[in-house]
Amino acid sequence: MQLKSTLKMFLSMLWINGLRPAASKADPVSCRLWSEPQMPGLYKKGDFVIGGIFAIHYYMRSEQNTYTRQPPQPQCSGSMDFRQLRFARAMEFTIQEINNRTDLLPGITLGYQIHDSCAAVPMAIKVALLLANGMEPFFSDTESCSKSAAAAVPAVVGDSPSTPSISIARMLGLFGIPQVSYYSTCACLSDKRQYPAFLRTVPSDHHQAAALAKMVKHFGWTWIGAVRSDSDYGNNGMASFLKAAQEEGICVEYSESYYRTEPRSKLERVANVIRRSTARVIVAFLHSGDMKFLLEELERQPPPPLQWIGSETWIIDPEFLRFNMCAGAIGFGVPRSVIPGLREFLLDLSPAQALKSPLLTEFWESSFSCSLKGSSEGARECDGSEDIRALQNPYTDTSQLRVTNLVYKATYAIAHAIHGVICNDTQCDKSAKFTPWQILDQAKKVNFTTKNGFWVTFDSNGDPVAVYELINWQIKKDGSIDFITVGHYDSSKPRGQEFRMSRAISWLGGKTEVPRSVCSESCPPGTRKAVQKGKPVCCYDCIPCAEGEISNKTDSLNCVQCHPEFWPNTQRDSCLPKPVEFLSWDDTLSIILTVFSITGAFTAVCVAAVFYKHRTSPIVRANNSELSFLLLFSLTLCFLCSLTFIGQPSEWSCMLRHTVFGITFVLCISCVLGKTMVVLMAFRATLPGSNAMKWFGPPQQRLSVLAFTLIQVLICVLWLTISPPFPFKNLKHYKEKIILECELGSAIGFWAVLGYIGFLALLCFILAFLARKLPDNFNEAKFITFSMLIFCAVWLTFIPAYVSSPGKFTVAVEIFAILASSFGLIICIFVPKCFIIIFRPEQNTKKHLMSKVPSKAL
Repeated sequence: MQLKSTLKMFLSMLWINGLRPAASKADPVSCRLWSEPQMPGLYKKGDFVIGGIFAIHYYMRSEQNTYTRQPPQPQCSGSMDFRQLRFARAMEFTIQEINNRTDLLPGITLGYQIHDSCAAVPMAIKVALLLANGMEPFFSDTESCSKSAAAAVPAVVGDSPSTPSISIARMLGLFGIPQVSYYSTCACLSDKRQYPAFLRTVPSDHHQAAALAKMVKHFGWTWIGAVRSDSDYGNNGMASFLKAAQEEGICVEYSESYYRTEPRSKLERVANVIRRSTARVIVAFLHSGDMKFLLEELERQPPPPLQWIGSETWIIDPEFLRFNMCAGAIGFGVPRSVIPGLREFLLDLSPAQALKSPLLTEFWESSFSCSLKGSSEGARECDGSEDIRALQNPYTDTSQLRVTNLVYKATYAIAHAIHGVICNDTQCDKSAKFTPWQILDQAKKVNFTTKNGFWVTFDSNGDPVAVYELINWQIKKDGSIDFITVGHYDSSKPRGQEFRMSRAISWLGGKTEVPRSVCSESCPPGTRKAVQKGKPVCCYDCIPCAEGEISNKTDSLNCVQCHPEFWPNTQRDSCLPKPVEFLSWDDTLSIILTVFSITGAFTAVCVAAVFYKHRTSPIVRANNSELSFLLLFSLTLCFLCSLTFIGQPSEWSCMLRHTVFGITFVLCISCVLGKTMVVLMAFRATLPGSNAMKWFGPPQQRLSVLAFTLIQVLICVLWLTISPPFPFKNLKHYKEKIILECELGSAIGFWAVLGYIGFLALLCFILAFLARKLPDNFNEAKFITFSMLIFCAVWLTFIPAYVSSPGKFTVAVEIFAILASSFGLIICIFVPKCFIIIFRPEQNTKKHLMSKVPSKAL
């Protein structure tokens, strides 16, 4: 808006006073400048005069416009920036050096007009118009106001701040006058559609912002504060940085802006935000003047120690080394250099020379606190004892020639462009006529190396190759702070190789450990990040991984499910193989069951031995010795078949355990059923006229046992043929372990085997129950009834227990059922007989057995 209003005022004045039709052709003067031209601060005549614009003061004096009289000339005010004065004099030195060369512009003398823009847009526009039009008060052309196509200056060096440079670039771009800035870094100036005549020797903030974001990420800072100048430089630079930071996963707690002309209350508010913040790292994209006011405000009530990340404007400004709170600050600055002869030129200044320039006069009087003759009143008069070599201020400090070298390169770039337009291989034409566009075209093509070894060229956007030094503010032994180069950045290097460190960084407080600045601490392995509601992504809670999931890296966004056969460790940062559970031989439960199994088999063998020894005794013969021995044999197999259920399941063991169990138990029950039928038939045969035993003699008994057993064998063969049992890893019952078990294959086959055993047991129980009251002193049917009752009770209980038992206990329940039912049979059927044989031999007689009065002892 300032630019538009200034242009509108300038054009209206030009129309009123210069573009009105002439009263007559005899009128020799048709156009004149409305006001007195602004005199340059430093001036030298030459064949070609180069313009220079430097922000030597920070403020412009402004007065209220009354609109009743002509506004006064704008004037700079405030303290002088001695560093900017050194930049301006560096341009003087460069032009003097060029004039002394014979290989560049031979026979041509360059001059200069150097103006102070006060870092203000109105003054910058006024100076730009002045450099475009010249300082001649009248245009003496009798035909029209148009002059030659050539401008007053062929090119301009400057300005330093981006905002004035933008205004100047818009103005000079209309006339095609090339502008080569030495310190305007705003990335917006790379837009050639808006700023066609703008070039610069300082890299664009686009590169600096990207480099700063990568550096912040490199040191692990994910929670930062940001403060910027409320200007084109600060706003555009910070916007580029925030975009790059977002891509790097960096979060910004706050982003504040401030400009030095704003009310103090705004400055205090920004300072309080910094004091209250939790971020320990702050990125400052501030102009030197704004940064100075901010640090002075923070010094009144210092915040907690902060790690400052600085932009190139203030990170290499020696004036800020007095702020101890910034010790350990880092940032990118233009490379330091050495310019031979510059220091001698700067110190070769006498009071007489200072009087020739208002800028040098102000510098002399400010530096020595005296008044040069006739220049000011109220101060002591300079007496000639002042020694400029004894001064220690930014003007005389040539130890860190960084921006000064950019001025040096910018001036040389213009000289090379002029050389390309007016010079051929042998000589230069000082009377040559050219347009600013010709100089601009040549300036874009320059490609040379300066005397101090720096390469100068421009890309299609008018920008140089981005080369930075990483600057670290380190505390020296004497307690003072100095700039130390700790790394380099070169955008021309291959991707990933742009940045390299050269020495260790000293952080805030002189520490060597990188300070931490995070909203939330890193989530360790075994947890995942969960963003806190309403906060940036860098603020999160660490949630432990859910059951069965792990995360094996820091700051994991998601947990990963373990493979079904694996389970997380206690820390949930790795998957371990699940323990495989089965009823192993070394298990305590297995040992107990094995002991009972062998004991049962041994008992059956012992009973068989007793029966064999007393095979001729009445009680053995009365109980069908052949079926008794076959029953004892099957019981021995029943006890031993339980051992096949112990150990790691395999294909053969899975098929063997169920089939052996089914067949042996059917053999056992078949024998009991045979004995029961023998009892019934024997008592039926005692009835008159009955020949029942004829139809159920020993051959029929053997045949019935064989037939019943073969049916079970057939069922087992079908089961094993169609869908046999197989080893199976049960992953569902327990999440944290694998149950290795025998899958039934065909559930129908398994329940058919059990169902057939149950059918025979039930049939046996019914028959035995019917024969329980038959007359005899030793009625075996009673014992069979009781044994079948135990057998059926065990296996009826087995079904729900088997279905509900977990893991290896499923197998243990089945073994227990086998052993319990087997012990029930051997105890109920054979123990009473063995008791009579061994302990009551007097009852082992045919008479006693045929007695119808039950034995009391028994």
